[in-house]
Amino acid sequence: MTLQDLEKKAAGDDEINWFTGTVMVLFHIGAIAALFFFSWKVFFLALFLNLVAGSWGIGMGYHRLLTHRGYKTPKWVEYFLTVCATLALEGGPIFWVATHRIHHQHSDKEGDPHSPIDGKWWAHAGWILVGKSMHHDVTTLARYTPDLAKDKFHVWITKYHYLTTIALAVVLLAIGGIPFVLWGIFLRTVVGLHSTWLVNSATHSWGTRRFETRDLSTNSWWVAILSWGEGWHNNHHAHPTSARHGLRWYEVDVNWYGIWTLQKLGLARDVYRIKLPMKESVIERAPAATAQLAPAEIIVPPAPQGDFVSI
Repeated sequence: MTLQDLEKKAAGDDEINWFTGTVMVLFHIGAIAALFFFSWKVFFLALFLNLVAGSWGIGMGYHRLLTHRGYKTPKWVEYFLTVCATLALEGGPIFWVATHRIHHQHSDKEGDPHSPIDGKWWAHAGWILVGKSMHHDVTTLARYTPDLAKDKFHVWITKYHYLTTIALAVVLLAIGGIPFVLWGIFLRTVVGLHSTWLVNSATHSWGTRRFETRDLSTNSWWVAILSWGEGWHNNHHAHPTSARHGLRWYEVDVNWYGIWTLQKLGLARDVYRIKLPMKESVIERAPAATAQLAPAEIIVPPAPQGDFVSI
């Protein structure tokens, strides 16, 4: 399978992605229905699967490993985290990584796929439902994901990313029936999607700023809790390749704890992170105009060397 096999007709700039929209509506209906089948067993099932898909998959896998190369792992670990990420129903790795690298290159200016400058609803979910979304042409994918495009597994799983969710649904149905499916697939997926989308909308709209980045990124503790650590977004935009986003002990960053654990187990190396000075002051939110000055980031991040970089 080659990158050209991923080519598909994308919606126009103002067209509704009817298939995506229909799936989103059905999943939200299923999430509401799940509330009528509550038990502590299904609650903890959904919580665990959210950890697997949202933290191991999206945070540790798609974001900090594949997109920014903040650390290295053996290929089997990389592939395992990628499979976990597909359970979040946020698309395959090539489309996800390409979209996020585009976001960093054009953060909060023309070309950013999900900036609140175009509206907070657009940044949250509108960009998924209208326009090209993550369905870029192969030329764009080749430009932004040359590292993944050369990997046959990533090309294959990008095309068939939905199969893991179907397989999990079948297993859950066999084990626990409809309640397991409603909580483990529908409600868990909806919570995970909105948690990820809040990073695009809320942490470019409200919060505090530690670094004078030339975009609108902010740090938000409550988004960090919901997204397993991705809410320390100003920290991330200031140092995109850092595998650790919560830079102080009180900045809860579950995704970093997972990477740290992999490092201690000998399954992660060349882990890049930032060491803050002992004293600092949190700056106020920068004016929106500064977002227009954001410099382009390297499309494919270089592999970081060493454990610490002082600032």
